[in-house]
Amino acid sequence: MDTPAPTSSRRLLGIDWGTSNRRAYLVDAAGSCRAERADDQGMLAARPDFAGSFAQLVAALDVGPDVPVVASGMVGSAQGWREVPYLDIDEPLDALPDHLVCIDDPRAGRPCLIVPGYAQRGDHVDVMRGEETQLLGAVALGRRDGWFVLPGTHSKWVRLQDGVIRRIATFMTGELFATLSAHGTLAPLMAGGLDDDGAFVAGLDEARRGAPLSNALFGVRARVVAGAMPAAWARPFVSGLLVGAEFVAAGGAAPLTCIGSPALQERYARAAGYYGMTLSGLDPDRVYCAALARFLDRIPT
Repeated sequence: MDTPAPTSSRRLLGIDWGTSNRRAYLVDAAGSCRAERADDQGMLAARPDFAGSFAQLVAALDVGPDVPVVASGMVGSAQGWREVPYLDIDEPLDALPDHLVCIDDPRAGRPCLIVPGYAQRGDHVDVMRGEETQLLGAVALGRRDGWFVLPGTHSKWVRLQDGVIRRIATFMTGELFATLSAHGTLAPLMAGGLDDDGAFVAGLDEARRGAPLSNALFGVRARVVAGAMPAAWARPFVSGLLVGAEFVAAGGAAPLTCIGSPALQERYARAAGYYGMTLSGLDPDRVYCAALARFLDRIPT
């Protein structure tokens, strides 16, 4: 029987492979990052040659053939390298390492293990791919309970109970903001907006009033043309309105942890404070590497 390599010498390459971007981390058994690399070879850029793109990334990081590779995110979607079925949310996050799906494409040069996402079924259907790995990292760091918000193109609000997902709610906050900024009635108003805290808070306040979102969004234009709000406020006001809609829907979720960049954590903490909630933050790189250490611990040598 083969003798396992000493724990201290083992490494794992983890790839956070999203729609537009990709980031790779080489970690040791303790979850310490030994090397990392980021590029724009997300799912849209890499397809249809995922194997070739994967091989180039591995070669650039110069990792040995004995280093296992785990990838999460949209690479496992129907538009990705291979579609990996969702797990039901009653499957604990700690069990994720038991459900990795192996892609052994000769063109890739080595196998790649894909992390499945989660699906919430029943009256409120929702899904996630990629965020589950960050949540596993949060669990590995001792955050097993409460609400987690993972802001981004599609902001996820997830409630954990003892490391098990009990609720997923997705908001198209980032996508809506980008679309409204580039197209349609509000785009000219949002083009030159400043990052004004007062306008952001005004948007949060408007969200709290509970008007239907499409009506509240048109109200931004109405305020500007009627002289009730300066055009420079439109961009931060819309940001506050969209972020505020998440908090209003969450209905006082607590305790609340944000896994996001410092800028996003600051913005969501501002919103949480406005709604009388407290929010703590976790670094997304740290939680991802903590999750990779969990995978490494369970992958046979």
